[in-house]
Amino acid sequence: MKGRQLHIGLCLTETWLQGREPNDAERSEQQRDPTGFYIRLAQAAERAKLDFVFKPDVLAMRRGKSGTAPSFVGLDLTVLLAAIATATHRIGLVTTASTTFNPPYVVARQIQTLHWVSNGRAAWNIVTSIEGAENFGDAPMPPAPERYRKAAEFTDLVRSLWQSYPHAALDNKAQPAALNHRGEFFSVKGPLNVPGHASGPPPLFQAGASEIGRDFAASVADATFASTPDMGAALDLRNDLRIRAQKHGRTDAPRVLPGLYFFLAKTREEAVAMHRRAHAHLTKEQRLDAVKTILGLDLSHLKPNARVTADLLQFDDRTVRSRTHADLLRRHIQNNEPLLEDLLARPEVVGSAHWVSVGTVEDVAVDIVKWFEAGAIDGFIALPGGSLESLRLFLEELVPLLVRQGLFRQDYDGETLRAHLRLGSQA
Repeated sequence: MKGRQLHIGLCLTETWLQGREPNDAERSEQQRDPTGFYIRLAQAAERAKLDFVFKPDVLAMRRGKSGTAPSFVGLDLTVLLAAIATATHRIGLVTTASTTFNPPYVVARQIQTLHWVSNGRAAWNIVTSIEGAENFGDAPMPPAPERYRKAAEFTDLVRSLWQSYPHAALDNKAQPAALNHRGEFFSVKGPLNVPGHASGPPPLFQAGASEIGRDFAASVADATFASTPDMGAALDLRNDLRIRAQKHGRTDAPRVLPGLYFFLAKTREEAVAMHRRAHAHLTKEQRLDAVKTILGLDLSHLKPNARVTADLLQFDDRTVRSRTHADLLRRHIQNNEPLLEDLLARPEVVGSAHWVSVGTVEDVAVDIVKWFEAGAIDGFIALPGGSLESLRLFLEELVPLLVRQGLFRQDYDGETLRAHLRLGSQA
């Protein structure tokens, strides 16, 4: 494989249902056979030669949009990915495990086992968790500084446990070694009773966005999931992580893989309509607040059929959330003077913290190429929006388009996730 190419992962969470309850067919498919449901998604991602599949996790019950019906958060991820491993051959498998509630020895053993079951395709998404404390005792959720101190010790310990029983020991070229670790949070003797894999240790993923989170990611992560609503935010993050990584003595930096929440359709009009349906649950007040946050512009006095004219932009020209979103929204108002109801449906207004792209396969590909060539990203996590058709178009048309443009692999050139991410074995 020549030249710099995209790293692409697929989020297995049903992002195409965001903003609406699943219909009976969608609900029954997942709840009747959840393992098969996720296996089929992973197999489709593997046919497209994606680097990995990933799924976030929570350790508490979550409710659906109605607030009454439980949402099907999913099975234990490491166990689920072990099942997916037996039904796939090349695609990477990124599990999520919390450093706040789990014992390091158990996490090290489970992920190293997944690494063996998948023949070198496992990775660990390190999370400190922000909820679920009530399910692990009576103590409240620790504050962020404590959670990240614990995460740093936990991660160092897991890596040391992986190293404590090296792969070379299987050929009597090395011996497992005790750790005798005693730290602020953990005491572990070791060694781990699962040997290292020939491909090297599982890669580490992390998604810290705060100052302390960025510093932690820069110190340990091979890749970072990112919420970057615009290209400027992505450029800032990638540059910041490089600087922080150097301060930690690293010669590389985490690969920046933002979530790309896309709405794909055969026509732009269909994609825009799908985007609108996915955000129909947002109230007018929430949308007006978003405009005020982006432009500092209070439009609450206007009627839905009133036009938002360019002269209104003279009042307050602050950008609080996203410079790119502000510029896009400002130009749209200047060029089109839209009806208020149309303005409030714009992606810049209803978009999440993630990068949002709405349009045809070609439209979204242009967005991806622009970000990649600008050096803002190393790849992205696919978050299909609106419908399963968005996912199908992504896997069957958009990814092949990126292949034809020389920005993504035509076929796997390695068998492990470290090979897909071009990390080297570190065995």
